[in-house]
Amino acid sequence: MELLGVLTAFGLSASAGLNAYIPLLVVALLGRFTNMIALQSPWDTLTSWWVIGILVVLSAIEFLADKVPAVNHVNDIIQTFVRPVAGAILFASSARVITEIHPILALSIGLLVAGGVHTVKAGAVRPAVSVTTGGAGNIPVSIMEDIISTVVSVMAVVIPIVIGCILVLVTAWIVWLLWRKANSTQLA
Repeated sequence: MELLGVLTAFGLSASAGLNAYIPLLVVALLGRFTNMIALQSPWDTLTSWWVIGILVVLSAIEFLADKVPAVNHVNDIIQTFVRPVAGAILFASSARVITEIHPILALSIGLLVAGGVHTVKAGAVRPAVSVTTGGAGNIPVSIMEDIISTVVSVMAVVIPIVIGCILVLVTAWIVWLLWRKANSTQLA
């Protein structure tokens, strides 16, 4: 199993947890126009002009929907189902992983990674931003999520080792936050 391919798959799946269509579009465009990603059948369908066009439209819809108050909450509910599936597709399709890992395992890992990122985003981060800023912070946070999703998607393909380091740091930070919260509730 190629380590860089696995890191690419994890990075793309994680970015799908923030925005389902950006990493799919990045993979589709890189697969279509470069040799950085070699998609095997049936995943090479992502490089079809029809699929690329649909991903552009869906990216635009999600970008706009996530910036409109109240609509962004409906979008998050819909994306609860879409983002994990996108993560599963990205994990299974990216960087030769499908030939090395059983497809069901690859799909399951991608589903869990993207679903986990989406759960933290939609279940903890966004509600906290809404409460603390009266909803005013949702648009800048949404823009940052889109930027992060784009950067992580490109980096996952171009520099997967950096994604591995980022994943380790973010995981350590989340564990530290949870440990700190657990200890603060015990002291209270």
